[in-house]
Amino acid sequence: MLSGKIATLLILATFLSVIAALLVASRYRATMQALMKMPLNLPSTVAFDAVTAALPVAAEHPPQPVSLDDNRRARHRLVGAFIGLTLLMALSRTLQMQIMADGPITWKTVLTLGAAYAWPVVPVIAVIDRWRRRRLVGTLLLWFVAAIALLSWRVNENVSFTQILFWMSFDIGLPLIVVTALCLGGATRAVGPWLAPVFIVLCWASQAGVDLLNLLVERQSPLIYWLVGWLPPIAGIALFALAPWLLAWWPAKALGRWIAGAYARRQISELFYLFTAVWVIALTGPALGAIASQGWGALLDFLPLLWIPPGAWLMRTMVAQDQAGRPPTLLVLRVFQQDANVQDLFDRVIDRWRLSGNTVLIAGTDVLTHTIDPDDIFAFLDSKLGERFIRRPEDVTRRLAAFELQPDAEGRYRVNECYCHDTTWQLALAELLRSSDVVLMDLRNFVAANKGCLYELETLSTAQGLKRVVVLVNDRTEIAAAQAATAGAPAGRFVWLAQQGDTPPATEQVLAPLLAP
Repeated sequence: MLSGKIATLLILATFLSVIAALLVASRYRATMQALMKMPLNLPSTVAFDAVTAALPVAAEHPPQPVSLDDNRRARHRLVGAFIGLTLLMALSRTLQMQIMADGPITWKTVLTLGAAYAWPVVPVIAVIDRWRRRRLVGTLLLWFVAAIALLSWRVNENVSFTQILFWMSFDIGLPLIVVTALCLGGATRAVGPWLAPVFIVLCWASQAGVDLLNLLVERQSPLIYWLVGWLPPIAGIALFALAPWLLAWWPAKALGRWIAGAYARRQISELFYLFTAVWVIALTGPALGAIASQGWGALLDFLPLLWIPPGAWLMRTMVAQDQAGRPPTLLVLRVFQQDANVQDLFDRVIDRWRLSGNTVLIAGTDVLTHTIDPDDIFAFLDSKLGERFIRRPEDVTRRLAAFELQPDAEGRYRVNECYCHDTTWQLALAELLRSSDVVLMDLRNFVAANKGCLYELETLSTAQGLKRVVVLVNDRTEIAAAQAATAGAPAGRFVWLAQQGDTPPATEQVLAPLLAP
């Protein structure tokens, strides 16, 4: 009964996390749009354009040189580190299973089971390289089929293929479904995992309420007879299932805020949070199967998680050894309301750049699923998103002071953004430019009527200390107007990359000029 309850709670919490992630992302987007257009009603004495020159310069030292080869090595090291940590955890889990089974330990068994149980690395690599949904689902399904094929050699007179299929469906299949649901879409992948602990607490409270109802029924409590006369049976069950949320919501939200705070303090990162969550889900299946025979001893199935802290420490140490100075900072500009283009740009280029340096930009709903973090989510749920918007000149300094410019444990730099109203984005742009080394500007589908982009191009042309601006254009870009706005730029500052047809430039084709000396 306990195993079934926990499995049901896990599935229900996943389902609710996915639904809540979609709702939160939708409402977050609508709230951002409303705040951007909100009139500020500031005193007429405030002149934004006049104060930009007085703002402090954040980039006081030249950045350390980073090449495209350095970026490639960083990616290979990151993927290799997570693969190595995964294999270590999978093999230790397999050895633990063999020891607890009190049977003969053979390398064949350890290696085949270890390979089958190493699947948690797939969602992590999918996030690193921003796989498409079809690729993620296909890879996970292929891994499940391959795991069954690897273990088919164990079929004999005592173990049938049906038993292996059932065993692997429970051990791998159920966790795969849960992980796929949380990592499948943009909004669910960005928001769902951070909301999952909240809904686990709420679902546990619902289960406790239903258990209380069952106890009252067994004891024939007068309260039950009163409820039957007042409510239909379904409504009574719903009352006991949902009423505990009124109490559980506060500790659940406190847990969410604690996770958000740990992320803001850089005690956890997106990748390690996801990696840990996937492994917890992967180990829950075997633990549930062991509860009946081992009781609390089933918690020993989670011992492989102890490898994660030293793994994170080792990755952080390797990253620190490669840091010789200030990392370069990339400013991302784009034509707004071109969601598909900019999301593809983030998937392929910006996430690769994050292995080499910081990324700053002016926030927009077009990159919501790539920039939202747990701190943003719970600030929104607390109705405090408006406090992050720049309303006055001093707000820019405050916002930039809150930027996270050090890499996470695995070596990836975070994306920092300024939340701006329609009347304050020029102020933020001026200071972001003074803090940036290179700029990536997406002008695909740009037309001369995009006055904001023309203003940005003119500002980029005269900015001091800016090394290079890489501009993406396509056959729908009104390039004459764009180049006219850059007429006063120093020679070689602008690099124009043309997209051929509907095929965007290759990732390294964009990265090469950004990382060029």
